[in-house]
Amino acid sequence: MKISHQARHFTAFLLVILSSSVVAEEAIDEIIVTADFRQRAASELPSSVSILDAAFIEATAVQHFEELVYVVPNLNWSGDGHRARYFQIRGVGELEQYQGAPNPSVGFIIDDIDFSGIGTVATLFDVGSVEVLRGSQGSRYGANALGGLIYMRSTEPSAARNGRLQATIGDDDARTLGLAFGGSLNDDDTMLFRVSAQKHESNGFRDNTYLGREDTNGRDETGVRVGLSFDPSGSLDGKLSVIYSRIDNGYDAFAIDNSYTMLSDKPGKDGQESVGASLRFDWNDIGVGDLTSITGFASSDIEFSFDADWGNDDSWAPVLYDYISLSDRERDTFSQEFRYTTDHWLFGLYALRLEESLATLNQGEYFDPGFNFADSLDYPFDSEYTSTNVAAFTQFDTDFGAATRMTAGLRVERRTSDYSDTDGFAAGPTDTLWGGELSLSHDFSGDVTGFVSLSRGFKAGGFNLGLVPDEWRYFGDEAMWTIESGIKSVLQDGALALNASVFHSWREDQQARASFQLVPNDPASFGFATINIDGGRTWGAEADLDWQVSESVQLYASAGLLMGGFPDNVDVEDLQFLGGRDQAHAPRYTLAAGIAWRGDSGFFARLDATARDEFYFDVSHNEKSEAYALLNARVGYENDDWRVHIWGRNLADEYYAVRGFYFGNEPPNFPATLYTRAGDRRHVGLTIERRFH
Repeated sequence: MKISHQARHFTAFLLVILSSSVVAEEAIDEIIVTADFRQRAASELPSSVSILDAAFIEATAVQHFEELVYVVPNLNWSGDGHRARYFQIRGVGELEQYQGAPNPSVGFIIDDIDFSGIGTVATLFDVGSVEVLRGSQGSRYGANALGGLIYMRSTEPSAARNGRLQATIGDDDARTLGLAFGGSLNDDDTMLFRVSAQKHESNGFRDNTYLGREDTNGRDETGVRVGLSFDPSGSLDGKLSVIYSRIDNGYDAFAIDNSYTMLSDKPGKDGQESVGASLRFDWNDIGVGDLTSITGFASSDIEFSFDADWGNDDSWAPVLYDYISLSDRERDTFSQEFRYTTDHWLFGLYALRLEESLATLNQGEYFDPGFNFADSLDYPFDSEYTSTNVAAFTQFDTDFGAATRMTAGLRVERRTSDYSDTDGFAAGPTDTLWGGELSLSHDFSGDVTGFVSLSRGFKAGGFNLGLVPDEWRYFGDEAMWTIESGIKSVLQDGALALNASVFHSWREDQQARASFQLVPNDPASFGFATINIDGGRTWGAEADLDWQVSESVQLYASAGLLMGGFPDNVDVEDLQFLGGRDQAHAPRYTLAAGIAWRGDSGFFARLDATARDEFYFDVSHNEKSEAYALLNARVGYENDDWRVHIWGRNLADEYYAVRGFYFGNEPPNFPATLYTRAGDRRHVGLTIERRFH
């Protein structure tokens, strides 16, 4: 395995941390996994899960979820805009902007509202926790969780009146203002509320020298969250959550020379307006168990555009080369879930209705005087898609003595869909899918628990748009089996949490998306299609450590290892080059470690380091990123009423690529070239927060 210079230094740092031997004096708080049906403690859940609570998120001083991804083992992200829209867990997940029927491989839920395939909504301000469940979640979340599930929860309402006012300034003209407050609405504390709002702006770290502007890739984001909990009786609990987000970002992210300097004459837009709500009721002691109802809806309008030639008239003279692409995507979802839970048994019903429309317009012209060749494009494309998912699921728990537990879960799902577009194509595929889980846990002592599990996840089939061979018009559903084993431990009187697991996954009828030539021996004539191939295999390991070394020092570390990918012998002739290759956006290692110090006088400091291996940008070519490491830090002072800190991200100003394309975009010869989208540069700032009690 090739390891970069930065990664070697990071590994040394990690070893120093893990070899420390200081006696702890404080216990780490137990964290409950709210995405689990039974809301068990993370140490009791028989699967690999990372829980990032509010204290951790605030301490890392990150603004957006894609910055938080780096501390989670075997998690990566991609997206055409600023934000992470698509996630890859253990190498499973989408890479591209919208293509055909929306059917993500990784679920993304915020306050019981489904934003899968939409991605993060605004910023992380006043977020209570982020849970990442790795591996197929076929029992919990069905077809949209083949690779895993990400569950984000806002800060819960509390009876105590409290609030926070936060202001941030930073380089690139970054400025942020956030306000959160809540408390009780009545004397008996049966109605509680929490409201949070934040406005974030930044010019971005790229400069468009052609237009003389610094903000063509800037951010303008507004997010509002409202939570209302009510307890009208001893047997009924209710929770209403509302989310509003407006994102009006620029998009000017690719340069011909892969630098930070842009030359486009028509910068694009990365915009999104989303509103969502969920209503949850928990009835206790209904017969022999409890009844839960969760109703959710979300509506999003996503506008995305970009300068497809990445240049201007002067860039290509005497050739005239000018193209733009615009898309407007509207997505509405409505879901209803019922669960009935007893001490050992659970049964549930789930329904999801999705409606999505897409309007795209590609415009441009090309004129080459050297060949007396001219071409123009004015191609609008509209599509409509609806789908209905209906599922029944069950879970059964039983004890074998005082220390051993078995859990069995099964989910059966029926998915029907209807699609039509202005090219005259229509489709209505229907799938019946199933998944499940069987796990065994054993308490070796009061501090150490071991588990082994076998799970099956699933993903519905679909269809390919555009010019594709008839035999590739439709593709079938796929399934993934995973066997996993691990330990979870809480040691040193609760001061040290250490978890580790190993896994092996194999896929049936794997869906693979790759390019192909429409005209043989013509490299300029190509299309894209998703087809089923004989499944590949992946295996790996994950570990994380959280250590409260003393009252003033805390350490954390995590590591992920991922090997394997496509099968050695791919059974599709045009895709045989994928044989034995890793999946795209699947680095072989992901590492993270940090140390935090907090003094008695209120001063604090924190250092975080992350690293990840190189990875393929796509499955249609063999181009890779480079391995890289990032260093973040935060220092400041706080008391009961005030917090002031200086922070810095990517302190070494490391150049790293988060997305890449390999194709020809430079006339007149259009040579195949790797174009990369660079990650954020060094960013430093100051945050001041006033707390109210």
